Amino acid sequence: MLSAEYQINDPISFTKKALQWASLFNTTCSLVSQRQNHDRYRKFDTLIVADILDEFTENPGNNFQTLQIFLKKYPKRWITGFLAYDLKNEIESLHTAHPNEQGTPSIYFFVPKHVICIKDDKVTIQSDNPAKLYDHIASISFCRQSFVFRGSIQTKMSQENYVDAFNKLQKHIHQGDIYEVNLCQEFFAEDVIFSPLEAYYRLTELSPTPFSAYFKTKEHHLISASPERFLAKRNRLLISQPIKGTAPRGKTKEEDTVLIKKLKTDKKEISENIMIVDLVRNDLTRSAEPASVNVEELMGLYSFKHLHQLISTITATEKEKLENTQSIKNTFPAGSMTGAPKLSAMQLIDKYESSRRGVYAGSIGYFSPDGDYDFNVVIRSILYNETKKRLSFHVGGAITAEADALREYQECLLKAQAILELLGHQHLSSQEGHK
Repeated sequence: MLSAEYQINDPISFTKKALQWASLFNTTCSLVSQRQNHDRYRKFDTLIVADILDEFTENPGNNFQTLQIFLKKYPKRWITGFLAYDLKNEIESLHTAHPNEQGTPSIYFFVPKHVICIKDDKVTIQSDNPAKLYDHIASISFCRQSFVFRGSIQTKMSQENYVDAFNKLQKHIHQGDIYEVNLCQEFFAEDVIFSPLEAYYRLTELSPTPFSAYFKTKEHHLISASPERFLAKRNRLLISQPIKGTAPRGKTKEEDTVLIKKLKTDKKEISENIMIVDLVRNDLTRSAEPASVNVEELMGLYSFKHLHQLISTITATEKEKLENTQSIKNTFPAGSMTGAPKLSAMQLIDKYESSRRGVYAGSIGYFSPDGDYDFNVVIRSILYNETKKRLSFHVGGAITAEADALREYQECLLKAQAILELLGHQHLSSQEGHK
């Protein structure tokens, strides 16, 4: 594979053309930072990879170790993929009773034939013929397609079911079984007609976020507008940035200021964030040099188009010669999507949620040629199976001792706002999930 760098006058236009070209392949991945320059750890503004040189998919019971063997076959290559939340079942003694209705594999990674990496006003292309590919992409006439969604959005958990599950989980907190737990619910539609690539464009316009992703492998499409980093590695520095604490945006600057102040002083939101920071610190110690775990930022306030969020940054120095998949396994899945203690919270999640999470609450990301990696948390995301014609997305929130069921239910709807807006504010009907 050859590599060449080019100056580009309009990075946004070139990115759109490159993704339009890459989307014609059966397997492609686009990771876009939405030019969020506050992320000092980012390697690029956009990474677009396409076509398969080799691929890795699930190997029941031994995925992390087998993935590491796969990575060693391709040193100094970009490798992108995803990890489903249900990989927890091979990390701990856990079981998920709900069926995999979406049909998405629990893990998938591929070595691409073509790599397009854009940062600022430069693009690096790796391919058999970089100059030819650059000229071809530059010559493309970008054309937005009409967005189509036809289907009826349903939820596996009615408000009544949600409140019932919430109350039972809060009882476990009061009994001392757990301190915090993340309760999620699935929205879905069957027999749908849907435009996944156009949905990605529109979702990231409605909700610009620093860890958005479009991933396609055969019939499976993952469309993510995630604001959250699960885990990154830069040389030997491990970085995790959990999100806990949410407030809506105000209609005016003055209202925004009031809502921000309220969020930053809300006891329930603060306790959520601190508990997850402690959980992440504990997870990172399994991969870290002694006394190297550090909270760089506690409850930083970050504003997105639809909401404000509290984000903490925890870092650690990785143990020498620790394999990449081991440091990921030691912290997977993201603590912000489980609760604390982590194992007990995941056991209760399996008991009280109404559907399988699948890739939701898992991660999409990359391993880079220099040995680093970066993975998001799959939230604010749509999963679409083109063969089954099934669309799915989840939303959730944390339950603590002080949490209020109706307030948390409304927060779930707030988090779903961008996707519901994309799908035209469809009428929601409920289907009682199997418990």
